[in-house]
Amino acid sequence: MTTHKTFKARVRARAAKTGESYTTARAQLLRRTDAPAAPPDAMALVGMTDDALKRGSGRGVAAWLEILDAWGATQRKHPEIARWLVSEHGIGGWWAQSITVGYERARGMRAVHQQPGGFAISVTKTINVAPDRIPEAWTDASLRAAWLPDAPLRARPSRSVRSASFDWDDPPSRVVMYLTPMGEAKAQLAVAHEKLPDADSAASFKALWRERLEVLKEVLESA
Repeated sequence: MTTHKTFKARVRARAAKTGESYTTARAQLLRRTDAPAAPPDAMALVGMTDDALKRGSGRGVAAWLEILDAWGATQRKHPEIARWLVSEHGIGGWWAQSITVGYERARGMRAVHQQPGGFAISVTKTINVAPDRIPEAWTDASLRAAWLPDAPLRARPSRSVRSASFDWDDPPSRVVMYLTPMGEAKAQLAVAHEKLPDADSAASFKALWRERLEVLKEVLESA
């Protein structure tokens, strides 16, 4: 039996939101007491701080976890949770998706780096060169060999000058690079590696891309 002072209020709130009877709502919330406790930095699992979450969505980690618990989000699918956050709480779609992913990870519904199509990671690096030099480091074979040698990488058709997609052969997966100019001689490069088969490969590739982007920064800035 939970001893939380606001438990009855949470039961009533859940019943009002879901249309359940008080008894059903109470039983659902009592079942939540067996769930693993949320880490204090649950939303950091999707790369954001509590302050950033408050600025973007109006509430911090603890508040969103309590709201979603009371609504019974552990019994619902990802798209339903995200839609409910948008329609009932008026937050933007990006924040709704981020909160949903963070909640699912906090409640053990989703592993770190897990996405609907597999596992994915992302890494960013600020590089102090003219922005148009960065895509060349991906498409020019000799330049790419200086920072990403022997990569099983094949470019996919793209018309964009600020993003590009590549097939990665081993394991079969997808790499996407995004470029954000920050002036005439500065840009932020973001690399996402998607459709990875498992959490171990996601962790390995996150470490790999952190290392390789550091090398890329050194290669371009020293040229």
